[in-house]
This record gives sequence, C-alpha cells and structure tokens, in this order.
Amino acid sequence: MLRAILFDFDGVIADSEPAHLRAFQEVVAGEGVALAEETYYSRYLGLADRACLRAILRDAGRAATNNLVEALFERKSERYLQGLREGAVLMPGASEFIRRASARHPLAVASGALRGEIELVLAQADLRSCFVDIVSAEDVRQGKPHPEPFLTALDRLNRGVGASPLIQPGECLVVEDALHGIAAAHEAGMKCLAVATSCPIYRLGAADVVTQSLEGFSVGRLGDMFV
Repeated sequence: MLRAILFDFDGVIADSEPAHLRAFQEVVAGEGVALAEETYYSRYLGLADRACLRAILRDAGRAATNNLVEALFERKSERYLQGLREGAVLMPGASEFIRRASARHPLAVASGALRGEIELVLAQADLRSCFVDIVSAEDVRQGKPHPEPFLTALDRLNRGVGASPLIQPGECLVVEDALHGIAAAHEAGMKCLAVATSCPIYRLGAADVVTQSLEGFSVGRLGDMFV
C-alpha cells in the first residue's frame, strides 16, 4: 500500500536544471574547463553540487582539492540563488500534482539541492505547507545515488506525522527525473515514478513507471503500483 511520497526537487518540482547548468558552466569556465550541456545531463545530473564539481574537475584532469571545490561551490550557489530570487519557474503540472498528492499522503522532499534554494521556491509557489519535511544536501553525508537522502526523509516523515505503524520503504514512492535518483530510490527499497523532464524516456526504463510530465498525471494511479 502506498503511504508516502518523496519528491526530488530540481527537474521535478522546479524547472531549475538549465539554471544549474549555466551556473556550473560559468564557475568551471573560470578554471579553464568547458562543460557541455549534453555532458552535464548525461553524466552529472542528480549529483549534489560539491560531488558534481568534483566529478567535472576530475573528468577534465584537474585536481579537485577541497579548497577549490569549496570556492567553486560558493560561487555557483550565489549565482544560482540570485536566479531563483528573480523568479523560479515550476515544472508543468508540479504544483497541481503536489497539492492533490498531499491531500492523500504525507509528502517530503529529498534533494541534493541546498535548503535555502528549496525553501525559497516552495515559499514562492505557496507549496511549503504540502511537505512534512525537507532533506537537503546539508542533511546527509552521502548524496544520490546513495539511498541516504530518501531513508533520511522517510525517518523524518515518520517522526513528523507520528506514523503508527511506521511507514516502511516498500510503502513509499519516489518522484525523480535523474538516473542517480532512480538508483537511490531502488537502493532504499522504494518504488520510483520517473518524469522525463531532464532525460529522455528511453533512458529512464529502470523506474517502475515513467511519464513525460506530471501535468495531468492522476494521483489515483499511484496506488496501482503497490497492489
């Protein structure tokens, strides 16, 4: 039985991946590294910011020292957050889907994004009250594809709603757009609905269900995945 839904943020709730890409491109260009759009979406999508920067530098043959990664991380975060303050755009159908889902199940966010970014967008969209809790990059030691973000979100959700009996991983659905996220969901023992907003549908076959968009997607269909 479906008892809880955990949402990724970038590319599922917020149409933010293009802004992330631009911010990454700008800061690594200062280090003489070119980041192609196709490379970002095929190789780095779904990684937390610091992990993404380390991977970009290493793949370019650069030493990903902690000091360099931290400096790039700060510059990237500042540029990206400024873009959000100017007005974040939600993914098509995300707001309506979240509101309908929250009327049936407790929800949480489990994302590699920073808490300030997530809180800002949810507040702008008047969606914060739909979520019991938020797990961001600051809350975990290991990001996706490790299952820690989803398992941490489930633990907080159980405590937040006082679930009895406790909601189990097998009773959770993850909504994701990235391969790393799908892998993390399954590693956590959860089912996954993948939205083809950042990757083409043919690359998302590992998910339990794939949809082109949340727009018009029936919340009632989700329960069928747990029969």
